[in-house]
Amino acid sequence: MNLEKSIAALNNPVRRRILEWLKDRTNFPPALPEHADLDGVCVAYIQEKAKLSQSTISNYMGLLKQAGFVVAERHGQWTFYRRDEENIRAFLAAVQNELLKP
Repeated sequence: MNLEKSIAALNNPVRRRILEWLKDRTNFPPALPEHADLDGVCVAYIQEKAKLSQSTISNYMGLLKQAGFVVAERHGQWTFYRRDEENIRAFLAAVQNELLKP
């Protein structure tokens, strides 16, 4: 894990808010019937909630993905994102270890 890259990804309030929103699928509109069985949230719903351009959201989600905070899955023309809870916990443990180690 690259702590600098992870911390840089979190150094933006909207990216942190996106991670917060992704904790609960009900923060977004219901999935379309053909996507009901998929994990995650369509990037279009994230863009709509954040009220930012498609290119900005794509950039933000790419940074969060590179940092290991989200997983992306393509389904046809749609990209769905979900939190990577295991990597989020690993990041928090790494920060704790670095800041609290003797």
